[in-house]
Amino acid sequence: MALMSTPGGNSALASSLTPQWKYDIFLSFRGEDTRNSFTDHLYEALQRKGFFTFRDEEKLDKGKSISLNLLKAIEESRFAIIVLSKNYASSTWCLDELTYIVRCMKEKGLIILPVFYHVDPSDVRKQTGIFAQTFDEYKKHFKESMEKLETWRDALTEVANLSGWHLQDRHESKFIQRIVEEIFHKSSSSFSSFNDSVGIDSLVDKLYNSYLNLGNNVCMTGIFGMGGLGKTTLARVVYDMFRNRFEGSSFIANVREDYEKHRLHRLQQQLLADILEERNIDIRNEYQGVGMIKNRLCHKKILLVLDDVDRLDQLEKLSGESGWFGLGSWIIITTRDEHLLVQHEVHNRYKLDALNSDVALKLFCLKAFKKEQPKEGYMQLSQEFVHYANGLPLALVTLGSFLCRRSMDEWKSALASVKKNPKREIFDSLKVSYDGLEETWREIFLDIACFFRGKAKDRVVEILENCGLDARGGMNVLMQRSLITIENNKLCMHDLLQKMGEEIVRQESRGEPGKRSRLWLLEDLFHVLTKNTATEAIKAIVINRYQWDRGDWTFEAPFMNGKYHIGTLKSFLKLFQRWVLRLLIVDNMSILNGLNHLPNDLRFLDWFGYSSKVLPSSFQPRELVELNLQFSEIKYLWEGVKYLDKLKCMDLSYSARLVHTPDFNGFPRLERLILSCCTNLVDIHPSIGQLKRLVVLDLEHCVSLTNLPAYLEMESLQILNLFGCEQLREIPEFNGILKSLSKLYLGRTRIATLPSSIDCLTALTILNLEYCLYLNCLPSNMNGLISLKKLVLTGCFRLKDLPESIWK
Repeated sequence: MALMSTPGGNSALASSLTPQWKYDIFLSFRGEDTRNSFTDHLYEALQRKGFFTFRDEEKLDKGKSISLNLLKAIEESRFAIIVLSKNYASSTWCLDELTYIVRCMKEKGLIILPVFYHVDPSDVRKQTGIFAQTFDEYKKHFKESMEKLETWRDALTEVANLSGWHLQDRHESKFIQRIVEEIFHKSSSSFSSFNDSVGIDSLVDKLYNSYLNLGNNVCMTGIFGMGGLGKTTLARVVYDMFRNRFEGSSFIANVREDYEKHRLHRLQQQLLADILEERNIDIRNEYQGVGMIKNRLCHKKILLVLDDVDRLDQLEKLSGESGWFGLGSWIIITTRDEHLLVQHEVHNRYKLDALNSDVALKLFCLKAFKKEQPKEGYMQLSQEFVHYANGLPLALVTLGSFLCRRSMDEWKSALASVKKNPKREIFDSLKVSYDGLEETWREIFLDIACFFRGKAKDRVVEILENCGLDARGGMNVLMQRSLITIENNKLCMHDLLQKMGEEIVRQESRGEPGKRSRLWLLEDLFHVLTKNTATEAIKAIVINRYQWDRGDWTFEAPFMNGKYHIGTLKSFLKLFQRWVLRLLIVDNMSILNGLNHLPNDLRFLDWFGYSSKVLPSSFQPRELVELNLQFSEIKYLWEGVKYLDKLKCMDLSYSARLVHTPDFNGFPRLERLILSCCTNLVDIHPSIGQLKRLVVLDLEHCVSLTNLPAYLEMESLQILNLFGCEQLREIPEFNGILKSLSKLYLGRTRIATLPSSIDCLTALTILNLEYCLYLNCLPSNMNGLISLKKLVLTGCFRLKDLPESIWK
């Protein structure tokens, strides 16, 4: 749950909402009944919860009148808790105090909360039971002042009619806990009634209970989250609620913006002027300001809010260390960048989240209809706008306010418009976080927003690092700045942040997609192809499969039947000569006559269902790190040897027409070779045995494969998968070269025995031989398999005996 935030991040609460109370609670009680027991425990519990509570410690002589200081304390309190005990009415002091409390309730809005401590509310209300005995005695002593007695009776009756707490037979500790909790909610509820806040009760409660410390230590707390969540509003409400408990307070709003306009010493000057209530403070530079803050505030209990901080030096110069401030001080910081809080050693960090759908609808309706529910006929449209805003208070308020008193046709038009182009107020607020990123982190953010939202984080890190970006470090930065989250190892991003990222790319060239850095929409790619408008600006293209199913695509250029074919566009055959791409991911797009060119600057190529039989002869991708052509029509990659010095991964799995593998001498850095389910692959180029960096070799279900190279020097190989190679009759000798091999899958092959050199595989943990129907024996010496944990022999029907060495 989160708070509404007005555009630009300013608090929506007016300064007039600042409480004028000196005390939160005034305690009225009969000293001899409860001073050292129930009332003392209640007082301590209230103090621990943070309530500034007045408790009169003076023991009065009989007949002494109530003091002016006590009357003033009642007037300056927000709540009055009256502990009505058996002997409460026997004190004229208590009755006079009660009478004045009731008067302040009527004249000043004081909230009275009665506690019936071992007395029946009915006895208090009607002055029966022990209260009757007390007033019978008063009749004897106040014969001349019967009017005073009636005033006391009226006060007791009025208080007893109010909602309060009745102890009865309950445990006092739990009873006190309940009282304190209810008072806390009552104290914050007066703020939640304002139209510009939603969910304030629970947020203030959580922030207060979990992140703010009322002890003698200086408490430094950070509120962080993406733009538009209401961090400023929450900080403002807490500031307004608690400022009177401190000797001085200051709310420094828009630190980021003011820092850009003025130097830090101006903010230091404002801080000191607010807290010390001195208007003639003159600070010439930030170093002088640091000294003045430390010297003037080190013994002062203060409340300081630093709103919208975006640089470490702002924190270092405004709230450098806890020793700058007096014991019990609160320093509250709002920021979009959690890492700033970590750097400044702010241990209390509260992440603000988006609104849930129910609260979001309520907030939207309050702005659009001035009530909590949509007007008749507007429910579905309202829900669509709420879904678009995805719990972001800024968007809900902006859209709701814009739509207020507009017609249904205008609502429908606005919905279509915002889905295509975000409202300027929303876009500008969210873009602040993006603008503060370094160029590399911007590239990573835009790639995630345009291509990789919802994808596995580890895989995206690998892709982007293959493209030359520091993705691991970049994602940490984006998480710290609340631009992305990681959930179940998936990259998550708020809908509006994704739309903002896409809009940033569109703004690179509003009318011409060919001049943008990224293409991710099929219609934009087809525009570039049919209009022949590609430029060197394009760095990356990712076209996902789901876009194909949105309808048939028709263009002026000649096309073959079927919506998965682009046709014989001349522009398409030439376009890759112009593009300087680093990333190309295409899902199931067919080129009927094949490609003449692919960009030689590519670092990552993934073309699912690549339809040509061979890669272009001109393709010389010296920077290529990963090549994926799953489910392709490839028969072979190219003729001869090509030197791809940086290639780490090649995946040609499910390429059923593949008959030849390339000469691997050109791939000295290859780490993963995936050829599973290449059902027409008969043999592997012998140069594969020279790949000393290869870690994974997957040939699963290559059903036509008959043999492997006789000599293997793959000293880094950890996984060799030959499962389902039904024509494979033997495997080469290991000769101690495969020292790193950990997993060996030979199930469903035609092997009759294993080479004796298997004893050299000291790192082997898994040996799978299931359904090797021709396997009739195992090597007698298998003592060397010292790491073996799993041996699978299911379905090896010809295998009769196991060597004794296997059990040692």
